[in-house]
Amino acid sequence: MSTRPSGSAARSPRPPEDGGAVEGRRTVVVALAANLGIAAAKLIAALLTGSGAMLAEVFHSTADTGNQVLLLIANRRAGRPPDPGYPLGHGREAYFWALIASLGMFFTGALLSIREGISELLHATPVTSPVVAYAVLGASFCLDGMSLVRAYRQLRAEANTLDRAFLEHLDVTSDPVARAVFAEDAVSVGGNVVAAAGIALHQVTGSAIPDAVAALVIGVCLGVVALELARRNRDFLVGREAAPSIRARLNELLARQDGVARVGELLVTYVGPRRLWVVARLDVDRRLDALSLDGLLTRVQSSVHTEMPAVVRVDLTPHAI
Repeated sequence: MSTRPSGSAARSPRPPEDGGAVEGRRTVVVALAANLGIAAAKLIAALLTGSGAMLAEVFHSTADTGNQVLLLIANRRAGRPPDPGYPLGHGREAYFWALIASLGMFFTGALLSIREGISELLHATPVTSPVVAYAVLGASFCLDGMSLVRAYRQLRAEANTLDRAFLEHLDVTSDPVARAVFAEDAVSVGGNVVAAAGIALHQVTGSAIPDAVAALVIGVCLGVVALELARRNRDFLVGREAAPSIRARLNELLARQDGVARVGELLVTYVGPRRLWVVARLDVDRRLDALSLDGLLTRVQSSVHTEMPAVVRVDLTPHAI
């Protein structure tokens, strides 16, 4: 016998899920606004200076801008409620669009930056007007830093709520939007420093090699981060199981319910950011009649939804012992 959420339990997840989605949308909007202005300024600086590292940063910021648009789409579409065609909701769309964004970051940002670095090594171009580059990179560093701090605060608040260390939460969070914004902003802040160092070394040594190497470093860093984000999104699309701490909490919650002797099997998977689907086999007293058994399953289901709002569906299979 199995049960499905009824009434309010079957609808879209409540806060903190809704609150997390709203906060995530604001974080993406801040990052999008910052990257849009930064990309335009870097393009002008790259044309004026002829710096390969600066052009790599143009590719980087352009890729980030496109990614923010895709992440906004991910945030919006994942929030749609369940319907007859999608009884578990549309939450996993967040991982699809975030996967597309990570691939865009790789092909647009990483590969073009690496190509520019190789081109500079083979056909060196002198850097002119470095002051313009430093000014743009400095402003970019500040704007990217502000966006990074906002993404960090969002993730830190969620980590504190779940009693996790920040890096642990960054690794296991089911929110692909927050993870992507933080990772992209972190690489952006580092890329600004690398580009400035490459231009400075070019000035000091008179060689174009440091500028070209800076472009290569930026491209490689982008590639590594993009592939890691793609891997994480793939995990959740395939059906990643919830963190052990969440499974342990659910197991304890189910096992302490009156009438439940033991939790025989427990599957907890994500169907979207901060949205869980629980499938459990419960060992119950064989002396329970059909009416008592139905009441027990309803109480267990209600308790799960009350204590863990992230759970949007519970399927329970009783096993008489």
